[in-house]
Amino acid sequence: MLLNRMKLLQLLGRKSEKLEMLFQPRFYQKQFPYMCLATSACLHSKKKKVSGYEQVDQEKYKNLVCSVTSYKASAQTPETIFEEDSLLYGQPLKHTTSNKAETKTPKNWVSLINPAKRILSVSSNSNRPMKIALQKNQMPSVTRVLQQTMSPQQAFYLERWKQKMILELGKDGFAEYTKNLFLQGEFFHAALESIFLPEEMATKERGEDSAVSGYLSSVQHVLKDISEVKALESAVQHENLQYLGLVDCVAKYRGQLCVIDWKTSEKPKPFLQNTFDNPLQVAAYIGAINHDANYDFQVTCGLIVVAYKDGCPAHPHFMDPDLCSQYWNKWLLRLEEYMDRN
Repeated sequence: MLLNRMKLLQLLGRKSEKLEMLFQPRFYQKQFPYMCLATSACLHSKKKKVSGYEQVDQEKYKNLVCSVTSYKASAQTPETIFEEDSLLYGQPLKHTTSNKAETKTPKNWVSLINPAKRILSVSSNSNRPMKIALQKNQMPSVTRVLQQTMSPQQAFYLERWKQKMILELGKDGFAEYTKNLFLQGEFFHAALESIFLPEEMATKERGEDSAVSGYLSSVQHVLKDISEVKALESAVQHENLQYLGLVDCVAKYRGQLCVIDWKTSEKPKPFLQNTFDNPLQVAAYIGAINHDANYDFQVTCGLIVVAYKDGCPAHPHFMDPDLCSQYWNKWLLRLEEYMDRN
């Protein structure tokens, strides 16, 4: 039957007037009452099968087809995509870290070391660390300067962390959390002070031991390398640049006299860059000591010790004289920025 239908369609295709007659209602209802739908379907199917490509000599144009298809495939490689982007949009601007802060020179540059300072060979109270109380005045503190000149990126991450903690703990819970962190830091510094001070000067409170036992265990390997403590929780003031601060400790670390800054952290900070602005703080204290008449010595090195509550070994970050000088220049720029704003 299929052969008969195909012959019929060929016949109708040759004579278009008969094809028009086929679709007239009177004709197809009379002649093909049950097969009009099938005939129409066969006609449509036949049109789909007929393709102009089948009449092309495929062997003749095989090489052309292969070259076109292979070009399309190779054009989708990353290299060619970058080439097309360069032609359309130009060369991409590569991100480069700004070195303005590193290369910029402070307007009011002051040396980290005070060449005019007279150093005594033997201090009158060499066995007793200095402990000068902080007298608040109109001078800005190192902490205040660093807080008010924080970079937008650092301020953004700090605020995001704060909002995250508030969502988890609530406002009251976050306030309690920050209060506890502050108290733990105070207890930790007091415990260290009781270790470094002579027995008659120590004022250690036994009730604080449990709160800071993990931190003390964390710094045990660092304490073994510390000797000749010269100052503890002592105020410093830069007489020329007019700023002040409170130094945690000044002592020798592996034979080098350092300003030591004790930090507590809940997260590991194995690298100096993980301590954010702490190196600038240490450099600022070094410069202040060297230009403060209350101290008969000068310091050229720094040490940041990050202690952990769980007792994991603390990370000591030593700052040699060259590194201290680099951060001293950065501190001077931040101080200038603060003075310009105020």
